[in-house]
Amino acid sequence: MRAAEHATGTDRPNPYSGYFHREVPTADPELTNTGPGTPMGEYMRRFWQPVCLSTELAELPKAIRILSEDLVAYRDRAGTVGVLHRHCSHRGTSLEYGIIAERGLRCCYHGWLFNADGSILDTPGEPSTSRLKEAFRHGAYPAREHEGLVFIYMGPPQEQPVFVTYDTSDVPGNELIPFSIAHPCNWLQIHENHKDPIHSVFLYVQMGNNQLPRVWGELPVLDFRETDGGAAMVYISNRRKDDETIWVRNQQSHLPNFVKIAGIFDLGCEERYFMRAGMEWWTVPNDDTHSTVFGWRHFNEEVDPHHEGQPELIGVESCDHVAGRTHTNPYETQQRTPGDWEVLVSQRPVAIHVLEHLGTTDTGVVMFRKLLRAAVREENPEAWPARRFNSDKPLATHVQDTVLKIPVRQGTVDREVLRNFGAAVTDAVIQSAHLSASDRRVRIENCVFRERETLAGQ
Repeated sequence: MRAAEHATGTDRPNPYSGYFHREVPTADPELTNTGPGTPMGEYMRRFWQPVCLSTELAELPKAIRILSEDLVAYRDRAGTVGVLHRHCSHRGTSLEYGIIAERGLRCCYHGWLFNADGSILDTPGEPSTSRLKEAFRHGAYPAREHEGLVFIYMGPPQEQPVFVTYDTSDVPGNELIPFSIAHPCNWLQIHENHKDPIHSVFLYVQMGNNQLPRVWGELPVLDFRETDGGAAMVYISNRRKDDETIWVRNQQSHLPNFVKIAGIFDLGCEERYFMRAGMEWWTVPNDDTHSTVFGWRHFNEEVDPHHEGQPELIGVESCDHVAGRTHTNPYETQQRTPGDWEVLVSQRPVAIHVLEHLGTTDTGVVMFRKLLRAAVREENPEAWPARRFNSDKPLATHVQDTVLKIPVRQGTVDREVLRNFGAAVTDAVIQSAHLSASDRRVRIENCVFRERETLAGQ
């Protein structure tokens, strides 16, 4: 706080001190800037990033902007997906107006034909003896589809990592439905929201919105862990659903911009052991003041046993969870019942970290920023794909919910009971990551039962 604010000569700041807070400092460029050549931008380019839904590539090209680069995505008539630099290498016309060919994308201006790898297949206005099309290549990025999303790799070609899948898709009968939601703000303030689980208590319940079941309004006992050698982190949220039931929720964020979210519906009072992800997404910068969330909703009998989900609402600019719907509401409704979208985009186009006054509930945000800085400064090699992704085997994750009948005991400090039980469950989840899916479940269930017996004997 600046000395000018203490005009009264006391240790307390002046009331009505707006005059002293008029200047808005610059943002945190190390973490928020993602264009070509920036530390965070180059780090993100080492990972496969989703850029659109497969359903968006039909009869016409799609203009996209990713990491401050103007691109165009398309599917040619042979079914190949390509992502090219948007402006034609001939005279700069945007290829969003291009013509889909049997193979590649043809510029509407002079008919030049570009293949998915950037090679020029045809320059119809040039003489047959012209060697122009062999002289250079158009800018292009490797692209692939997975479960309804289109991914591209934008980093150095020689450093292209394997395309990683994750173990939460191994749940029997699991269905993934893709979605996207655009945000007019920087990527970081969206993504670090998942390291702030306490906000759901107030935003969705205690402030009167009642957009989530009552149990979400109970203040959890929180803990946070670095995982995967500092390439990821997990939060541990421990609550009582009632006097008989404990709920442990683990959510995991992988650097730089991927998160796996635990179940999103009320779990009722049924006991659950190692219930996997309800949703997962990437927060992808379009540029430094616009971002798009791309992800999947999971549907299976485990995470949605009462069929509360609404698959018909999921797609481009829509999802069936509360934070995925509020941005389409009228402005007055947004003011009366805001959700994640409203509180995130209203932090300014780029949140100003030096104006924040962080508290104990922001421990996860502080940890995540610390991990990001270590990664972009190349202080932690484990956070880079070359060290992390060296196998096409699905990567083990630690997202999950555990619900167990453990009554409140007289004479105990219940918050300590919650903290210790959540820590034991999380230890079992992390330490069993190397096991097969079935063996891992058995290990975690045994741990859960053992901890319950220990608590019962106290």
